[in-house]
Amino acid sequence: MSTAVTPENCANCDTPLSGHYCSNCGQEAVLHHASTREFLHEFVGHYVALEGKLWGSLVRLLFRPGMLTNEYIRGRRVRFVQPLRLYLSFSLLFFALLKFGGHGLDNGEDEHDEATTAQTAMVEQTVKQAGKLGALTPRDPAEAEGAAAAEAAIAAMEKDQGAESRARDKAAGIAARIAAREAAKEAAKPAPATPASVSEPGDHASSAQSKANDEVDQWLDEKGWQTLRHKWQGLQGMSREQQKAALQAGFYHYAPYAIFCLMPVFALFLKILYMGSGRRFGEHVLFALHTNAFAFLIFSLMLVIRVGVVDFALWCWLLGYLPWAMRRVYHSSRAGTLLRWSVLMFFYSIAVGLALGAAGALGALTAH
Repeated sequence: MSTAVTPENCANCDTPLSGHYCSNCGQEAVLHHASTREFLHEFVGHYVALEGKLWGSLVRLLFRPGMLTNEYIRGRRVRFVQPLRLYLSFSLLFFALLKFGGHGLDNGEDEHDEATTAQTAMVEQTVKQAGKLGALTPRDPAEAEGAAAAEAAIAAMEKDQGAESRARDKAAGIAARIAAREAAKEAAKPAPATPASVSEPGDHASSAQSKANDEVDQWLDEKGWQTLRHKWQGLQGMSREQQKAALQAGFYHYAPYAIFCLMPVFALFLKILYMGSGRRFGEHVLFALHTNAFAFLIFSLMLVIRVGVVDFALWCWLLGYLPWAMRRVYHSSRAGTLLRWSVLMFFYSIAVGLALGAAGALGALTAH
């Protein structure tokens, strides 16, 4: 049973309350604490935020670090886009631009190869057409006589060269038979022992890779994970191009889910770093959603603008945004904020790397 007391005035617009909802703005009279359950309810009810209040939320999100989080905690929620909808909107925008905006790693190489192939085909076609036109061009009698004389001279030269070529072929045959007898004598001798330390670098790397693959296969077999073992064997049977394509497909498919699942991890790091601050775990999740929504928005702008000076400014704002927001929301000192920000970035970067690696590996193992 809830023990919350209904306030006299609305927390959003300060209008006197006379029921469960504000008669002016429609916000609930009794506000619940920020919790994961409330965020999941928003996710089911509203997936993408495309409302008029998006613009007010954008201005505060971009230029007022930590303000949206503070406004939400204070109870001013109706005038802004809910945090989960904001995060999902910008994360979907970023991954859509990354996948369909032509920002892949192989696009430049593919375009270069296609251009080279097209140029080669064009040159070959031009040479063929030139040959056909030369054969169809009419000649005058003097030119025809000159051409016939030239062809006769060429035929005589080819005849002399044919005789010389046959003589050379006969000499080469004799030399080849002598070389074959010498090679047979050498083959009959015992071969010297090859030092074990002498090997080609490519062979050494290939044998090391094969040994590592066998160890992974043996470990999966010992664990009894036969399904995963078959997936691993199927991956090893692919070519390098197929493996790379499978990793990219896995990244695009599973990376959005992996990053979203890291929001509680981000909040857990904040909970540990600000232990004793009195903040609830849901408030840390709220801060994580707002700051990561900002990061996705900045990355989306980088993909769209593609201007060096603007990208540099966006990177600087991205690096300075999080510590600024942490100082405004958690009210810690500058030195304490910088220290906590460094620790947070170190461990969260490791978590993101592991999550993205797992997403790519999962995509590769599920590839057909």
